[in-house]
Amino acid sequence: MITEKQTGARTRLELHEILDSISSESKRGEKIKLVQNYINTYSSFEDYIRCVFDEKISFLLPDSRPPFTPAEEGSVISSWHKQHINLTYFVKGLKADHVNVMRRESMYIGMLESVHPADAEILVDMIAKKTPCKGLTVKLVKEAIPNLL
Repeated sequence: MITEKQTGARTRLELHEILDSISSESKRGEKIKLVQNYINTYSSFEDYIRCVFDEKISFLLPDSRPPFTPAEEGSVISSWHKQHINLTYFVKGLKADHVNVMRRESMYIGMLESVHPADAEILVDMIAKKTPCKGLTVKLVKEAIPNLL
């Protein structure tokens, strides 16, 4: 169940850790390798990249910061890797078209409150089509994965 706490050793990088590793790399070629690796490893990262850079994707959510209370780092109950499947409720042309506005926004706030606080901030930026990752651009993504966007 998505709301269960993850126990045991953590094997996946969280979204903010992925973006931090890309941002901290100074060489363009290495950034490209990291993007390729993370997209091949995490479907949730591919979804993130498409949401930020694909012009065909638009959200039926306000692009301003919603009122939400970030989870405390020690009590995070979910992750972007589990929550990204809910994007269909937020993207225009998918299930979002059939969900009441209040319900959709409530689901979005629930997602933000359940993930790591750093990931929540990244997701708020994602809805606004922005990324906090230094050097992660549409040009770099197209070079890394030519057929993605």
